[in-house]
Order: sequence, then structure tokens, then C-alpha cells
Amino acid sequence: MKKSVTDTYTLYNGVNIPCLGYGTWQTPADVASSCVCYALQQGYRHIDTASAYGNEFSVGEGIRASGVQRDQIFLTTKHWISHRGYDKTIEHCEDSLRALGTDYIDLYLIHWPAVAKIADNWEELNAETWRGFEKLYKDGKIRAIGVSNFLPSHLEALKKTAEILPMVNQIEFHPGYTQNEVVDYCKANNILVEAWSPLGCGRLLANPVIDEIARWHDCSPAQLCIRYALEKGLLPLPKSVTPPRIVENMRVFGFSLRPEDIETIDAMEETGFSGFYPEDAPADAL
Repeated sequence: MKKSVTDTYTLYNGVNIPCLGYGTWQTPADVASSCVCYALQQGYRHIDTASAYGNEFSVGEGIRASGVQRDQIFLTTKHWISHRGYDKTIEHCEDSLRALGTDYIDLYLIHWPAVAKIADNWEELNAETWRGFEKLYKDGKIRAIGVSNFLPSHLEALKKTAEILPMVNQIEFHPGYTQNEVVDYCKANNILVEAWSPLGCGRLLANPVIDEIARWHDCSPAQLCIRYALEKGLLPLPKSVTPPRIVENMRVFGFSLRPEDIETIDAMEETGFSGFYPEDAPADAL
């Protein structure tokens, strides 16, 4: 059981990744620097961003302003859909390195898979993008490589040509949307699952089921959701731009859920879903 924000999971290539990350999705560039700086100074050591968030430069500024040494920080960013393919992937990663102001990235993820709905050659697009990832990994630009929002079908297709298999799959996961099939597949294939939107885009904070269990544990609904992901063996990436909540979201190691809590949360009806699903989302969201 994880006991602190700096406890780690070990990826199959031996790289250690802090078990709780600070997410920056929907964090405007003009506040991302101060938020990342504050999160690191409060104890976070894992920062998650993406090219599509438009805040990589500010995230890099926040890291440098924090005073925390770069080698003590686990930094993740993501490849965007407009740069699929081998050459474009390598160029895109170089762009992210420059924006972040670092000479390596700890974890690089394909943000969304190409899917049949938008491209007949979706398997080839994913394979060629992944080949670029493998090159970056072998060259030492990236310490670990993975994917985001991939379903088992996408991962199985990638296996056909991959020399190095994904180490991480970052998916939407929270009470009311647990994607059990994806989680079970990843665990069976030694792929660590990260949970984006572990608070259900904030909609779980007023959920009566979550609120009742949180009251029993004398914790906040947000802390309960984050703890739930950890006890499921996932790596949650909560996001907040409010200093007290940034701190609150990492204080999830002083309690454990009861078996009946897990059962109740597991049985919740779908709630908090973002609306982004790889096979159904419009092309411009992929």
C-alpha cells in the first residue's frame, strides 16, 4: 500500500514513477507556472502535461522556479494527433523538449489513438507513431513510453509491429466510470494504468454516494476519489489551481477504504463521464 506522495510504481523497464501526479489539463498557461511551482514546493514530484494543453512552456517555468532539482521530478507530456507518423513524431517531441526547457522527458504518451472512424489505415498510423516513440526511447530522449485513451483493440493492434510495448496507458477513470475491461487488460499485460479526471471532472464532489463514504472517513470527496484509484492499483492525476486543494489532493495516505466502500463505489452507475470515448468522439477531438 502506498504511504506517501513520493512512493512509486515500477514500470516494466525498471523506471520508478511517483504514485500520485499533479495534472495540468485545462490549466491556462498564465497560471500553470505558479501552480506547478506550488505543487512541487508542497511535495508533488510527478507533473503531467501535454502539447495539446498549450501550457508546456509554463510548466517548464514552474519546474525551474520551484527550486526542486530536475532529476527529482517525473515529467510527463503527450504527443498530439496532428503529428502522427514517424518523422512528425520525432519533430513534435523535440518541440515539447524545447517548450519544457529540458533535455529529456520521463514519460511520453500518444495522447489519443487513431481509430477506424477517422482513418482506414488507423493501425498503420498508430504503428508509425509508435516507431517514432521507440526511436526517441532508444536515443535516451524519453525514459519511458506509453499511450493514453487506448482500448484493448488498439493495444492489440499495436502489438503486431511494436518492438517495445507500452509501459503506461492513461485513461479516464473515477467512481462511476472505471473502464474495467481496459484496466484488466493493462494489468494482465504489465501496463501501468494512470487515471485522468479521477474526480469525474469535478462532478463527483457533490455525489451523495461519495459524500456519505467520505464523511465516514472524515475526508473530502476529492480525497476519497483519489484514494479509490490508488487502492485499485492505479496512478491518479488530480488537477486543481487552488492552493488549498492542491495540498488536499495529496493528503490521501492517512486512511484506507473498507471492503464495503470499494463494493459500493464499484457498483455506482455511470457518472462524471467526460464524453470523450476513442471510437465515438468526433475526429477533431482525437
